[in-house]
Amino acid sequence: MRASTETSEYDLYTKPVYSVSREDAEHPVILVCEHASAYIPAELADLGLSDEAAKEHIAWDIGALALAESLSKALGATLISANYSRLLIDLNRPLEASDSIPARSEIYDITGNQHLDEATRQYRQECLYTPFHRKLSELIGARLAMEREVRIIGVHSFTPLYHGQPRAIEVGILFDRAHDYAQKLIRGLAAHDLKVAANVPYEINALEDMTVPFHGDQRGINAVLIEVRNDLLQKPEAVQSWSDYLAPLL
Repeated sequence: MRASTETSEYDLYTKPVYSVSREDAEHPVILVCEHASAYIPAELADLGLSDEAAKEHIAWDIGALALAESLSKALGATLISANYSRLLIDLNRPLEASDSIPARSEIYDITGNQHLDEATRQYRQECLYTPFHRKLSELIGARLAMEREVRIIGVHSFTPLYHGQPRAIEVGILFDRAHDYAQKLIRGLAAHDLKVAANVPYEINALEDMTVPFHGDQRGINAVLIEVRNDLLQKPEAVQSWSDYLAPLL
């Protein structure tokens, strides 16, 4: 029997898994926003979280979608963005990662993810994870088949405080093999007197990341992940400023 008929979550994921803007764009950049949405089906009662916690950074990257959409418009570039919360299954984690479906995130217990049966885990993979990555692979593959240049840009945000410790950095450029491309972005942002650093606040790791290592590095494609501190993405004019900084560099 298929997992879909064995889980209590059967037929909950009726909303489109992802959205694609400017699919046929000619710009080499493909923007990826895996943590764009905090949406969890109502039947799952926010996985046991309070209303406030379900809107926090643990559920999505605040401001990331607005920045990705602004960059897509400025560049005329393709954007694929997720329509479900990363708490259901994290699209930027390999399935084998311990926090692919987190039971705890920062200070929050995700009770709705604790003690999940294998059928439910498999169902979330089938409904949410596989379609997103299949579509991203198709977008990349179509361009490569036409011998077009491709660059992969993940768009994320991070919190100004982590476990009570302030983060002074304003933007991080995360990468592994795309060293030269990443350094170009870092130099360009530093020229605006922004507090920018390489592989901060996180480092790319093939055991913990999906978009950069698997869709980019393994295919010989320049791939980086941009992390902007989310208190700097609270207002439309601030988002526009970041888009103005980043678009010419990408």
